[in-house]
Amino acid sequence: MNQDKKEKKLIIAKLGRLRIAPRKVRLVADLIRGKDVKQAQATLRFTVKKAAQPLAKLLESAIANAKNNFKMTEDNLKIAKITVDQGRTLKRYRPVSRGRTATIQKKTSQVTLVLDSKE
Repeated sequence: MNQDKKEKKLIIAKLGRLRIAPRKVRLVADLIRGKDVKQAQATLRFTVKKAAQPLAKLLESAIANAKNNFKMTEDNLKIAKITVDQGRTLKRYRPVSRGRTATIQKKTSQVTLVLDSKE
């Protein structure tokens, strides 16, 4: 086996059941995709969208995973991948005219954040 190959250490953090629609979370996720950790934190701190705070907490969790589990520093970390998928849809009903009901779909998001070391 070739020992020159270095194994990549990917740090993964997941956030499930976020009660914000995925298309709204993707707007914020696109802002930080591919950036290094310091830039992403600064971007999230000054983003006005509601999804910025949960994503900032998820990023902090991923950084803590890197520090505690892999003994890495946050200076050489970057966001390798961030995906926002649709979670379960909560279905609620609302009365409308003529005795019928209309469906209200409250969508949830599942976010996966992957950090990698810069090279």
